[in-house]
Amino acid sequence: MKLIEIISLVQAIYFGLTGIWPILHIRSFMAVTGPKIDIWLVKTVGVVIVAIAIPLFTSVVHHNVTIDIMLLAIGSSLGLAAIDVIYVAKKVIAKIYLLDAVAEVILVLAWLVAWMR
Repeated sequence: MKLIEIISLVQAIYFGLTGIWPILHIRSFMAVTGPKIDIWLVKTVGVVIVAIAIPLFTSVVHHNVTIDIMLLAIGSSLGLAAIDVIYVAKKVIAKIYLLDAVAEVILVLAWLVAWMR
C-alpha cells in the first residue's frame, strides 16, 4: 500500500468514526464534547464528515488517490481545524475540540509530506 493510500485510509476511518458517532449516539457524543443546543446541526455536520470519508475510502479500495481526493482531504481537515481553534478561543465549544484540531493538522502534514514525495 502506498503512503497516500495509508493516509487516505486513516483519514477515512477517522472521519467515518467521528462523523457517525453523533448520528448514532448523541448522548455519549455530548458527554465528551459538551452540551449542544442544535442537535440537528451536529448530526448534519456528522453526515457531511461521513460523506467526505466515503470517497477517501473508495479511493484506497480502487488504488486511485487523485489530486482531487488529496485536496478534499486537506481542505476539509484545514477547515475543521480552523473551526475547532476559532470556536474554542471564543468559548463556544469545549477545549476537547483542540484534540480534533491536532488530529486534523497531523493529517494535513501527512498529506503534504506524501505530496512532496
